[in-house]
Amino acid sequence: MSLRTPLGRVRGLGSAKEGTAHWWAQRLTALALIPLVLWFVVSLIVMTGAGHGAVAEWLRDPVSAVLMLLLILAGFHHAQLGMQVVVEDYVHAEWLKFALVTGVRFAAVALGIGAAFSVLKIALGS
Repeated sequence: MSLRTPLGRVRGLGSAKEGTAHWWAQRLTALALIPLVLWFVVSLIVMTGAGHGAVAEWLRDPVSAVLMLLLILAGFHHAQLGMQVVVEDYVHAEWLKFALVTGVRFAAVALGIGAAFSVLKIALGS
């Protein structure tokens, strides 16, 4: 038996005790993705019909490489946060929830590192 009121037990914690930070991270990555995706789409439209060499040369530009790395970082982090919410909301077995969230995080990190490595390899000319 607790002497704390129900409000005192939950104040500022939420059901998962970390929801606010997760919510803010998802919103901030979404905001960051707006200009990054617009930049990427416009760049792809401008390079329509360009060959592999022209696209590689575009990615060798330091501004393009940095923006692409930011797009990769924000995109994979945003996707991981969103998939985590879906798993937490719709998977009820705790062991499966843990396994799926861990798998989603691993996949996001592995794919993000692979994509970043590819961009850096092109940008640095190796």
